[in-house]
Amino acid sequence: MKLSLVVPCYNEEGNVELFYQEVNKFLKDKILSYEIIFVNDGSQDHTSQKLLSLHHQHPDDTKIIQFSRNFGKEAAILAGLEKSNGDYVSIIDADLQQSPKYVVEMVEFLDEHQ
Repeated sequence: MKLSLVVPCYNEEGNVELFYQEVNKFLKDKILSYEIIFVNDGSQDHTSQKLLSLHHQHPDDTKIIQFSRNFGKEAAILAGLEKSNGDYVSIIDADLQQSPKYVVEMVEFLDEHQ
């Protein structure tokens, strides 16, 4: 596994599907092997259902971790890191304030400067 993306989620029902599409737009042709680990940190909206739907549609590249309640972003990050299989791991928020294209640039930089 080349890359693991750890995505902490709290009330992100409106973002997770768009996030998945954006990740695939940038990573699909550039990074051959990657996984997206969504950690639902006790969301009070329909984030859980959206994530389960994504996983059922794309079981090969998505993992879902469901917390029973809100433990905080740091706990969500730790859970995602513990389940990651990538040679590289990046933490990125589901709200797309950071573009997944920068993850591709970071991976390319690391590959070039090993």
